[in-house]
Amino acid sequence: MSILTKHPKPEICAGILFLKRKRAGFVPEWGESIEIGVRKQLKTSGFKTFMPETKIVDIISLRAALKECDSHGCQVVVALQPTMSDGRMAPVLAQHSRSPVVFWATPEKQEGDMISACSLVGAHTFAATLAQTGHPFEFVYGMPGEAQTVKDFSAAVYRAYAYSVIHNGSAGLVGYHAPGFIDMHVDPASMQANLHTELLHIGMHEFIDSVHAISDEAAKADLKKLKRLGLQCTEDITPADLLLASKYYLCMKEMMDTMPLSALGVRDWPELSATQWPYLAMARLASEGYAVACEGDTDGALSCLLGYASGCGACYLSDWLEHDEHHITLWHGGAAPFQMCQGLDSKVPPMIARHFNNKNPAVVNATLKTGMPITLFRLWHRNGKYLFTAIEGETVEPKRHLKGTNGTGCFDSVNINDYFIRMVKAGFPHHPVIAEGHVKKHLYTLMENLSIECKD
Repeated sequence: MSILTKHPKPEICAGILFLKRKRAGFVPEWGESIEIGVRKQLKTSGFKTFMPETKIVDIISLRAALKECDSHGCQVVVALQPTMSDGRMAPVLAQHSRSPVVFWATPEKQEGDMISACSLVGAHTFAATLAQTGHPFEFVYGMPGEAQTVKDFSAAVYRAYAYSVIHNGSAGLVGYHAPGFIDMHVDPASMQANLHTELLHIGMHEFIDSVHAISDEAAKADLKKLKRLGLQCTEDITPADLLLASKYYLCMKEMMDTMPLSALGVRDWPELSATQWPYLAMARLASEGYAVACEGDTDGALSCLLGYASGCGACYLSDWLEHDEHHITLWHGGAAPFQMCQGLDSKVPPMIARHFNNKNPAVVNATLKTGMPITLFRLWHRNGKYLFTAIEGETVEPKRHLKGTNGTGCFDSVNINDYFIRMVKAGFPHHPVIAEGHVKKHLYTLMENLSIECKD
């Protein structure tokens, strides 16, 4: 069995706006049937939805409905026109929304000689208007309830949410990048200019003091949660090791929840690792959907955030250890999310252990699941702007099992030797991020809205 089987998903509230008409037009009955279908689909959407009571027929009523959405904490706005509405409302959506507006257009009634809705024409008009203003948007087209529509709509909402998290969030950096890891240097000016994300710097001594300020009682209570995961320990792991690991976990979790931080990079060595590594704590946080990265790799943490916030689940920040023409050895010291690792009943179950190098606790030795579709991706900055890349593949059985987190990705459609050289020349840092599933197109669409150049 696996420690955790389900990937965490962000809590999203989407405001659903049915844009209507002051006077009757087209086929009102068709529009009503579309609205009923939309409401039915939304009941199983996987995220919260709010539908304002205001009947939206013009700019004034639209503004009132948007205020209702704000009061209910909606992070994403979805605009539907079951029958074509007033195009003058489009700029108001752009003025109000801090995330891409999700336009959902629906087809015509496939009977008779009467135009029934003009929904696509209306949504096209609104989207083209936003394109002229430079405001980002998502576009979905399809009948409510159909499998492809459900998939496309969910992806669009998650991307709009991810955009809002990046553009309105804060990233934290504890200390600095690890010694010599200049490829992971954080540039606050580039981060703010490109992503509209603010960098908050936390001193190493401040962080260490915060860890030790966690009470033994709180850490012992957390250890009960840890034990419920079923992880075993190597014989050289002591109760004191686990207690400090819980303090790391509680400290980082509280820091991210209360500051609040959307992403966090922590310089774990040499300062922290001289006593104890925080990798067990990081593995737990990653498994819960927190975007946290080792070695001060804050851009790497933001990469994980992009994956998690866009609905791709927990993400694994790895080293690119070695490769051949179509395979990459994905390895790091031991902080992969549990959902992506082989289970407790496997031949290589995850295990709390000491670090392979300096023998200090506490890491998680684990092997990635085999036969898992994956996307390898990364966000990074160079020369004042951000870049992004992604490739799709599948995990295969490693030739050998390494201490730390170990796995092999097979990318049959990519010449890895050539790809590696192209990416390194573009400044690709040595930490790729792995998400479960094939989500390259999904992530590239998000990058388009964020105005980030994609490299292939």
